[in-house]
Amino acid sequence: MQRKTGVVVGLAALAAVATAIVWWQWPARVETALPARGPAIEAVYATGTVEPTVMVPVAPRAGGRLLTIDAEEGAPVRRGQVLARIESSDLDQTVQEMRAREQLARLQFERTSDLVEKRFVAPAELDRTRSELHAAQAATRRAEAQRAYNQLVAPADGMVLRRDGEAGQFVPAGQAVFTLACCAPLRVAAEVDEEDIARVVVGQKVTMRSDALPGRLFDGEVADITPKGDPVSRSYRVRIRLADAPAVNAGPMRSGMTMDANLIVSRREGALLVPNRALKGDALWVLAQGRLQRRTVGKGVVGGERTEIVAGLADGETVVLSPAEALRDGQRARSVPAAAASAAR
Repeated sequence: MQRKTGVVVGLAALAAVATAIVWWQWPARVETALPARGPAIEAVYATGTVEPTVMVPVAPRAGGRLLTIDAEEGAPVRRGQVLARIESSDLDQTVQEMRAREQLARLQFERTSDLVEKRFVAPAELDRTRSELHAAQAATRRAEAQRAYNQLVAPADGMVLRRDGEAGQFVPAGQAVFTLACCAPLRVAAEVDEEDIARVVVGQKVTMRSDALPGRLFDGEVADITPKGDPVSRSYRVRIRLADAPAVNAGPMRSGMTMDANLIVSRREGALLVPNRALKGDALWVLAQGRLQRRTVGKGVVGGERTEIVAGLADGETVVLSPAEALRDGQRARSVPAAAASAAR
């Protein structure tokens, strides 16, 4: 009985050793790729908004109730065109009062002028009535100007981008009722983090895309950088001039669209690039002659999908993608398609 037990134990030990040897020598299945040569682009990322180069808000100087709306969003307007009218019955009465006073002052001046010519009154009386007439005329002009403020007019030729008001609504003084775009094409205003603003200069090339316009890229350049940053958001506003900038109403790009902008810091052609998922920190695995080798590499520009390798890897060497933690230096391995490698893990 003891002999049989010893035989069983021995066989189990041999099986375990054999299994360990097979497991140790059995080649791992790994997904691989060859490094590629291409441009390495170092860029500062920012989010921006499309806006007109010249955007003018139109607001009343005095609060009041909107009487009429005479322009709609998207409508072209001419300089001096009335966009809306604000109720002004009290100012109408003031203007009538000032005109009546002006008429009285003019009559008094004319009568005094006749009396001075006939030498019935002193010339000083004519000076007094002349002064009163001028004061009445100035008061009339002031009242008419105040009434004119209750007409919102276009300050220049352009297009109505936005209307924020309805007839019958009370609008406080200074609150924009219309926003006009005029005189210039679209541009992009982007916010750049304060940690990156030192790498941004006027004239720098920019590549942009928008989720609203998939599959399209837009080129531009930095036009100006605001000299003072926002201490709350810790960012600086950078305005980007679009290449072949469309007009405000040209479409399909529209004011208010969000743009993802890459401000190009440097570009190197022919850089050695590997997929990001081949890297574990500063190291990657190389498959050479059926064996795995762990390499420490020097990284250059890190992109969204690929990373530039500046040291530790040569052209034509096969790198392992998404390497497992269990890989060992010198371990046997064979390359398999991506789906098979994923299933093996």
